[in-house]
This record gives sequence, structure tokens and C-alpha cells, in this order.
Amino acid sequence: MKAFSLEGHAALVSGSSQGIGAAIADGLAECGASVVRHGLQSEPSSASYVACDLSVPSAPAELIESAFTLQPSLDLLVCNAGSFFDTPFLDMTETEWEKTMSLNLRATFFLSQAFAKKRVALGGGGSIVIVSSTNGFQAEADSVAYDTSKGGLVMMTKSLATSLAPHGIRVNGIAPGLIRTPLTQTWMEPRAQDLLKHYEKKILLGKVGQPQDCAGAVAFLSSLAASYITGEIIVIDGGLTTTQIGRL
Repeated sequence: MKAFSLEGHAALVSGSSQGIGAAIADGLAECGASVVRHGLQSEPSSASYVACDLSVPSAPAELIESAFTLQPSLDLLVCNAGSFFDTPFLDMTETEWEKTMSLNLRATFFLSQAFAKKRVALGGGGSIVIVSSTNGFQAEADSVAYDTSKGGLVMMTKSLATSLAPHGIRVNGIAPGLIRTPLTQTWMEPRAQDLLKHYEKKILLGKVGQPQDCAGAVAFLSSLAASYITGEIIVIDGGLTTTQIGRL
């Protein structure tokens, strides 16, 4: 079915130098899209690569400008860039809080705004996919800022879908659960015998996810096959949030 193809489309994937973002960028390219990748590294991973720190206020608009220079017909945006900076709640400083909100929330908002302005000027249409997390629905200990930012992205997805529908721009999201990435690997492996075993029992499919597990949903949401879908969030967690107890 050609509706699932992304041939003729161009996408920007923020935070796509590694982990989930890299897998999403690879997946979109495999489906036929021309992909602009983004990361912090100054050395490009491909010809269509832009390096910038999205926590800098001017960076989101600059990234969109660079992406449209590389791909003038850019019509797909995946807002994936984000990270975890939390300390225990009673120890958290304003600087740490603002760092989380600046990258996870503010950058996503202004990336989406700059992209939408470009698309409206071109006559409208296009798709935005926002990467939130199951932390946007369920809290985790010592994760207040991160959880809050991801919860904000859940509502931002719905609110942007409402605001951009008149311009023909669809906005959807994915909410990954526990996925094995460079970020999660640092705390997962040292506790492989207790925490990891616990998660493997709680996850209905019995295993921690891989970055590529997120790519298919984003490709679908970006395609014409999802042309009547907006404001929705697909949870990708192997059943982690489906049941209270999990497997015994």
C-alpha cells in the first residue's frame, strides 16, 4: 500500500545522532523520506546533518531554517531531542529544573512553531510527531522535572493538534517505555540482577525495548496511512503500563 510510503517527503528528526532518534531517522529513510539529522556533535554523521544545542533559546528556529535550506520541501518534523537531568526533589536547583524544561519542553514548542510557520507559508500541510514518554502518564521516583516535562509534551501534542488542524498540519506523538539507549544503559546495567529483572517481569512482552521498536510508529504517523489521525499518542512499552502486577 503506497499510503505507507514516505517517498517524496522530507523530514527533520531532532536528537537523531544516537538512540531512539537515530532509529527513527533510519526508519523514515528506509520508508523513502529524505532525512535531516540533528545532534550536538560537531562532526556530521551524514551530509544532511545540523549540529546545535536546542537548549539555547535561538537554536530551534535556527535548526528549522537550516533544515529547510537542506530540504526546501520539508514537511515532516519529529521532535525527539530531550534528556534526563533530575536530582532528588529536595535537592533540585532552579538551574537543573530550567535545563530540563528548556530542552524537553521549550525546544519542542519552538521547533514546532518555526516548522509550522514555514509550512503555512508554503500553503500548509505536514506532520509533527512528538516523542514523549510513559513518564508523561506515570510518575517515577526522583524524576519530578523529567516526568513534568514529559507530561507537558503529552498535552502539547493535543494542544498543537488543535491549533494546527486548520492549516492541515497533523500532530501526534509516541510514548516509549523502557528502551535500551545510551541514556538508560548507564543505570540499567549496574542493576541488571534486580531492577532489570523487575522490569522484565513487569513488561508483558518480557524484554526491554530497542530503539528501532519506536521507528515503525513514527513512520506510520508521518505517512498518508495516518492522514485521518491527529492529537493521538501511541504508547510503545511492550505492555509495561497495561497491567498493575505484570508476570509473576
